Amino acid sequence: MRKLLLLPVGLCVAALACAQGMWGGRIAQNEPPDTEFIAARWHFGTNGYIGHRGWSHNYPNSDRNLNEFLGRATRVDVEEASYRIIELGSEEVFEYPFAYVSEPGEMELTDEEVVNLREFVGRGGFVLMDDFDGPIQWEQMRSQVMRAFPDGEFVALTVEHPVFRTYAPPDGLHDMAEHVPGGEITYFGLFDASGRVAILAGLNNDLANFWDWYGDGRMPLKPATDAFRVGTSAVLYSFTH
Repeated sequence: MRKLLLLPVGLCVAALACAQGMWGGRIAQNEPPDTEFIAARWHFGTNGYIGHRGWSHNYPNSDRNLNEFLGRATRVDVEEASYRIIELGSEEVFEYPFAYVSEPGEMELTDEEVVNLREFVGRGGFVLMDDFDGPIQWEQMRSQVMRAFPDGEFVALTVEHPVFRTYAPPDGLHDMAEHVPGGEITYFGLFDASGRVAILAGLNNDLANFWDWYGDGRMPLKPATDAFRVGTSAVLYSFTH
């Protein structure tokens, strides 16, 4: 598993303040077990386009269900509870090399969050951006990420790219597209200096809906399977690249 350089932090008071204040006391923090993989769900500055709560959509069921699939389908040491809410502007962000971002079309990053995003990628971190659609949300996400990487650019990827094929690849993206708004699904990668995909952004898709809702009949099995495959490949790619 790729390790990032850890920074010393004092987290207990900060975590409690976040859970009770910034998150309105309604979104519970999770204390993950000591497993090889822990997914960080980032909480970040927002512009209110989705009520400042898009970052928490499908939490925690989607987080738990992806981990459960990952544990059954791979040899990764992970449990259902291997996830944690992380403030992008905190030093704790560097302790978790894999980050999940929900609704990045609502991003309005603070200066500290921009610095941490740049450093997180520079240290080898991987970010999966999910659940945003349309040109307005695309441009908002892109404008915020480009603050951290002014010389970078997102490149459209095909399902032949290794980021989709580290685990069993999906047949394509068309089956998922029928069940999400926004039209054609396109995945974009932002590459680091070594040529590794550091940020994978799925425009017009919502993997977390599939991960969250497949068990209650709201999502058909085939597109849900493709969504789990995309998520699992992204996790394994983050370990190996």
